Amino acid sequence: MSDNSQFSFGAATGVGSMPGEDVREAVKTVTGTFEDFPFLPELPARGPGADMIGRTAGMLVELYARVEPSGWRIGDRPGRDTRRARSWLREDLDALEEFTQGYEGALKVQAVGPWTLAAQLELKNGEAALSDPGACRDLAASLAEGLRLHLAEVARRVPGARIVLQLDEPSLTAVLRGRVPTASGYRTHRAVDRQIVEAGLREVMAAHDGGPVVVHSCAPGVPFALLRRAGAAGISFDFSMLTERDDEAIGEAVEGGTRLLAGVVAGTDRPLSDPAGSVMGVRTLWRRLGLQPGLLAQAVTVAPACGLAGASPAYARRALAHCVRAAKSLADDPE
Repeated sequence: MSDNSQFSFGAATGVGSMPGEDVREAVKTVTGTFEDFPFLPELPARGPGADMIGRTAGMLVELYARVEPSGWRIGDRPGRDTRRARSWLREDLDALEEFTQGYEGALKVQAVGPWTLAAQLELKNGEAALSDPGACRDLAASLAEGLRLHLAEVARRVPGARIVLQLDEPSLTAVLRGRVPTASGYRTHRAVDRQIVEAGLREVMAAHDGGPVVVHSCAPGVPFALLRRAGAAGISFDFSMLTERDDEAIGEAVEGGTRLLAGVVAGTDRPLSDPAGSVMGVRTLWRRLGLQPGLLAQAVTVAPACGLAGASPAYARRALAHCVRAAKSLADDPE
């Protein structure tokens, strides 16, 4: 899979979603804030098809989904929901192309990973695709093919970009622990075997042929070791969710060259501390693990804890700028 040592991640970036409905304004903010690691923003406030499940469902090849009262459901043919999702993505890519003229460097694009998609997309009977191993396999294959096409389109529009693919997997821990509820809500789907989960992730990561893949989850219990085995070059997480039980896995990840995208800035409006204070916990973790302070800037990218869709536009701008300043603090004073 990808070799992180050959790739320069930026010092700070965002997770994906932004508030509002004006994609040009969002892309302008992102590209103006992150000079070396911008990302393609997602604007779920526009409605179904701009949400993360609908957006990724629109990328699927030979699988289609539509909105039902209970959520997104797999259907037989592309309908207006699929067309709307694809139209918004084209609009977003137009804005990205406009604001990245001449850009050379890391550029992140996001899609929902195969297991969160399987947990959230319904089959015709109303149950999650997760309930059917064959449907999970079909979904992973369709997603991988759709991502190949999407990544090729991004590369065509921003030819100087070194693309980072982020797979959003907030439901991954629930899938592994058998905590995804059934349609009735009275039971949960059985846990999926870790080897099957790993194989599904590896198949989808292979869509970014040789390029770095980051997996993001803002849930507790991120399976760091499994994600590294599957080929993740970076892992993005809510730093406040870590416990000392995660120490060993994080230490091994850093020593193995895995990039940590540490979510240290709140995703919804609240007072921001000074930039150095925001990364105090990262420094403390480093000391606890006995890692060299000089490794910090090489191993950590500073980010919000989760997407910013629920924030006010003014806070979202401040939060992203705060990530940049916090990353500079980490680089200038790692101890």
